[in-house]
This record gives sequence, structure tokens and C-alpha cells, in this order.
Amino acid sequence: MRRLLKYWFIIVAVLCADAAHAQMKATAQNVPEIPYESVRNFLKLPPNLYLGEAIGVATNSKGHVFVYTRSANTRLFEFDQNGKYVREVGEGLYGFEFAHSVRVDPEDNIWVVDEGANLVIKFNPEGRVVMVLGHRPEVVAGAIATAAGPAPPAEKYTFSRPTDVAWDPQGNIFVSDGYGNNRVVKYDKNGRFLKQVGSEKAGREPGQFNLPHAIAADGKGNVYVSDRGNNRTQVFDNDLVFKTSYENVGTAWTVCISPGPHQYLFTSNSNPNGNPPGSWDNTGEIYKMELDGTILGKFGHASKQFGGFQVVHMMDCRNPNEIVVAEIESWRVQKLMLKPPQTKISYAK
Repeated sequence: MRRLLKYWFIIVAVLCADAAHAQMKATAQNVPEIPYESVRNFLKLPPNLYLGEAIGVATNSKGHVFVYTRSANTRLFEFDQNGKYVREVGEGLYGFEFAHSVRVDPEDNIWVVDEGANLVIKFNPEGRVVMVLGHRPEVVAGAIATAAGPAPPAEKYTFSRPTDVAWDPQGNIFVSDGYGNNRVVKYDKNGRFLKQVGSEKAGREPGQFNLPHAIAADGKGNVYVSDRGNNRTQVFDNDLVFKTSYENVGTAWTVCISPGPHQYLFTSNSNPNGNPPGSWDNTGEIYKMELDGTILGKFGHASKQFGGFQVVHMMDCRNPNEIVVAEIESWRVQKLMLKPPQTKISYAK
């Protein structure tokens, strides 16, 4: 009963947050369409095993795909490069309560961010827990209601519904903390607090956030944050000093940066939960960009049908020509094969 009550409070809070953050149509003009194909039946689940909401997706160096999903329970599945089911990671783990994101670092460690447990959990490649950031509310306290009134000050080692995690080349850890707080926190590779930008309060100024929903870092250690409630992606240097923001590609639900010598930035102007009126005409596309914000093209559209997207919550871009997207309301993961743009590159900003 307590677990059901907690889910209810979380769901109500999510709906309230979504209602407060309206979806914005992208203002970039003359953006080339990038043709793509979606691989049919990419994930092969064994009999009697199903995905719920596909909240997070990531790949490792072997091309294996990790899917963090919400159903009757939060679960983490691994598939091989061909989509064949391999195993479940962390079955019954105390830190699994309400999934939000999964990432794989350069050493193939698997990281999950659990919004319900207020935890960031690191697994080694074998699937054993090797680090925990944050603190889960004690079970004996029962359901924790969303606090009314001003939020308490953000603490160094306690999160309030965190959303995502990233790392720089030195192994420093960046956490977007997320629904309850409005900040990004930097830790060293051992989990020691270094600094933060933003606070428990929402704001619109540079370096402030209104629901930081996703985070990624590039090869130079710059940090990119999907500031969803402010309809922008903010960029910071490695010390979390504001550099710039990209505000022409709609509402940033998630961000991904491809590895390699030439890195690309992908961001999703996802259609929102619940399909509010008019949202399908304004949203659904994913943008491919240079790190400086130059738009190279876009692909995708809002649709419940295969090949379209129904709330892209997260994506993987380890191969910038093969994008794997996790969708909430269609309960699916799609692998997209990108082709060269149909028209010449746009430099619209």
C-alpha cells in the first residue's frame, strides 16, 4: 500500500510539472530533413517479458543496448547488438523505484538515475553495484508527499528527483537534479562534492534552470543541459560557468553527444505526455547539431505508429548514424538508421 501511495504522489507531481512546462515549437528555419529508417522488431524480448514505459536507453562499447523501464516494477534489461535479450541487471534492487535515465561510461560501467529513489547508481560491467550517490527516503517513513510551499535548500549529497548523469574525460560526475531541485551538481570520480550551478529554486536567467531534464558532456569537458521548462539547452564549461544557450530547437527533453574526434549534439523536441491539443503539429522531431549550435538537420515526427515517435524520453547516439530512442507512451525502443540529408547543410541558428 505504501508503495502504491508513493507511485501516486510521483505521478501527480509529474503531471503537475508537465502542466507547468508548455511545449514550444522550434523557431529554426529551413532545416534540412535527414532521411531515416527504423529497424523493425529490433528488440527481441523472451516470452512473457514486456517493456513498460521505455524511460532510458544506452549502449556500451560492444553495441549492447540497456533499457531502463517502468512497469509494475522498475527494471533494467540488456540486449546484444542485434537486439537479442541477454539479461536483467539489478533485479529487485533496493535503489529501483521510478526509472528516469541510464547511461554507459567509457569503461562500460552502467549508471542509472532513479527519480523515485533519489539515487544515482553505478554498476560495473558485470552488473554489480560499485557506487551510490544520493539517499533513498527510509521505507519506514512511508510515502513521501511532494512538499508544499518553498523547497528546502538543496544539499550536497541528497537529490530531489534527479534526472540524468554525465562524466567528463577526467571522470568527474555531473548530475542534473531535476524535478524537486533545479540544479546541476559536480562530483569528483570518487563521489566527492565539488560545486553546483542553479539551486532548489526555478529561474530563467543564465545558469538557472526550470526542470533540468537531461545532461551530457563533450570531449573537452563542457556540459550541456536540457533545461526543459525554459525551452532551451544551456552550455557550461567544466567548472559549471555558463557559456551559451540554444533556444531555437523547441523544448529540450533529452540531449546526447556522440563520441569520437568529431562530436555531434542531438536534442529532442519531443511531443509531451498526454498529447495535449496541437502538440503533434509543433513537436516530435530530433535535431542533429554541431557542438557550437549549428543545425545540421532534423528527423522524425510525432506519431503512435512505428517510425514516428511518441514521447522520446531518452536516446543513444554512440554511432551518430544509428540513433536508439526510448519512448514513454508507446512502450517501445526504436533503432533509427540515418541517411545523408536530402538538401545541403543548414547553418541556421
